[in-house]
Amino acid sequence: MEPDFSGWATKANLKCSDGRTITREAFAHMDGVQVPLVWMHGHNDPSNVLGHAVLSARDEGVWADAFFNDTENGVNTKKLVQHKDLDSMSIWANDVVEKSKQVLHGFIREVSLVLSGANPGAKIVNVAIAHSSDPADVEELDDTVRILMGEKIEFKHSASTPDDDGDDDGVTAQEVFDSFTDVQKEVVHAMLGAALELEDSSQVLEHAAGDRTLQEIYDSFTEEQKNVVHYMIGAAISAAGTSTAAHSGTITEGDLIHQEGNTMKRNLFEGNGTATKGKDGAELKTLSHSDIEIINENAKKVGSYKEAFLAHAESLGYGIDDIEFLFPDAKTVNSQPDLIARRTEWVKTVIDGAKHSPFSRVKSIHADLTAEQARAKGYVKGNLKKDEVIKLLKRVTTPTTVYKKQKLDRDDIIDITGLDVVAWLKWEMRFMLEEELARAILIGDGREPDDEDKIDEEKLRPIAWDNEMYAHPVNLSANTSPEGIVEGVLRSRKFYKGTGTPTFFTTDDILTDMLLIKNKIGAREYKTEADLAAAMRVSRIVVVEVMEDTPDLLGIIVNMADYTIGADQGGQLAMFEDFDIDYNQQKYLMETRISGALTKAKSAVVIKRTSGTTVAPLEPAFDEVTNTITVPTVTGVKYFNVTNPLSEVELTNGAAVVITETTDVEARPQSGYNFAHNTDADWVFAYTA
Repeated sequence: MEPDFSGWATKANLKCSDGRTITREAFAHMDGVQVPLVWMHGHNDPSNVLGHAVLSARDEGVWADAFFNDTENGVNTKKLVQHKDLDSMSIWANDVVEKSKQVLHGFIREVSLVLSGANPGAKIVNVAIAHSSDPADVEELDDTVRILMGEKIEFKHSASTPDDDGDDDGVTAQEVFDSFTDVQKEVVHAMLGAALELEDSSQVLEHAAGDRTLQEIYDSFTEEQKNVVHYMIGAAISAAGTSTAAHSGTITEGDLIHQEGNTMKRNLFEGNGTATKGKDGAELKTLSHSDIEIINENAKKVGSYKEAFLAHAESLGYGIDDIEFLFPDAKTVNSQPDLIARRTEWVKTVIDGAKHSPFSRVKSIHADLTAEQARAKGYVKGNLKKDEVIKLLKRVTTPTTVYKKQKLDRDDIIDITGLDVVAWLKWEMRFMLEEELARAILIGDGREPDDEDKIDEEKLRPIAWDNEMYAHPVNLSANTSPEGIVEGVLRSRKFYKGTGTPTFFTTDDILTDMLLIKNKIGAREYKTEADLAAAMRVSRIVVVEVMEDTPDLLGIIVNMADYTIGADQGGQLAMFEDFDIDYNQQKYLMETRISGALTKAKSAVVIKRTSGTTVAPLEPAFDEVTNTITVPTVTGVKYFNVTNPLSEVELTNGAAVVITETTDVEARPQSGYNFAHNTDADWVFAYTA
């Protein structure tokens, strides 16, 4: 049997007017499926069924062979198609899967003839028009057909309504809605709620809102605002009226007819002899005119028609499914994502305060004049005069590379329109890279020595763990009070040989403890941070949040001018971009090749808390043949199987443990003991089957 007309119901990989693109695979599973042919998606009346369509899934899209019934509507509509009075089709689908405006999957439930569509690539290829008694005597007409993509994912758009994808007017529905006054917004919300059940939208306009009727306020809208109101009402009806939704189209005033042809048949104020059912099947009450009078009175009391309407509807048990659809979309209040990050005010102090050298290989030479042999000597007549002995000390620091790498899918770059995501990502990379550099300079990056991501501490030397020739260590007892810390800093100042007045870097907890020191009469000893800094003979106190990761480190006294950061030409902070054509990804790399070290002897003082005797853990022995770990015996050291962090197992010193899977072992100091900085204390042992 030859179809009455046929053509593309959908065309793959073409952008529709609502911004979505249907992929080739979206409806591939619909091949050979027969679906109803409907007039304007009119599901509420059997007379709207005009015939059926047989779908064919092809590489270009979904092909539809359509057949009209011999009903009065079918015959009339067939003539309209033959005379090109109707030239557009639309599909209605549900269970739609969409990602980044790409329709990936769904089920076509019917094909409709509509007045206008949205897919620019769908084509009616054949229209059968009988010119004689010969059924084979037909004419092929080439014309355009559009698609309205039915979906239940987001707010509905149409080709004739302002949308968030940018129509010719350049104004979105949200922007127009935001231009409403508060009174106008109250009216819109009332109309939206009422329109879910109204046959005629003018009914709601007859009711009063304060001193003015809703009709009077509605008449104050501009044409653009009215269009948006009609659009929102249509979207709300489509969203709350069915469990699935056809894509909303033009809505005309008066009978609230959708582009698909759905006319609301129930009156909000009168039951019309039919029971209203909610999602759970329970009967819902309808609102009477007396209910509206109550709503108006309550609106005067609470100052909001919307709140009064919703409160009364809820008290009656009247159900508005998915009420959130009636309210405007949430607006992002910040132009870019707020950061959940550590405080980094100290980073600028460290990076900007350091001396910057145009050479990446930094050498420091020192003459030790503290030796006894370097002292001036008295002369006794007749004795031999001795030469002065000066011990020269030098240290060379070579560069290392520190980098930050990121990537973005190109689809995401295109789809994120409210934020320049590339610029923000580059800012984030620089932000995090500078924090990492400052951390490495001050206390080290904290990674294990065998971590492949560790920043080499021989090339970017952390002040906290530098050789005592450059950073003098001061050890305080484990139970030192805040008063004792202040005293310890003061007494340690005699070891400081750096430039000018130094800065004291510490944690917020330690600073707070010192600020809370009370005098003999119970008043705070130091009113401000400046008072405390003056008492400790430092220029200022800088809080460093990352120092909390090293609880035995109480503070660092240093003038960053004595720390040199070196970078050759081309080794400074640089940004690189590349596009991976295979994975459709834009990749970004920010890196620097630098060295860093204190270059002045005794230019820093490091205040530490003594936590016991320093011990060094030994690596367990491992027999790969028998998969046996032999736990060493070291005083002050415990070993743990940490393969499963939720169920750690302590290993007995000297025990032989046979493993049945790749196992992580970690060493920890016992109470009264500690490990030296940069100690490798964890190991991975690979199981051999």
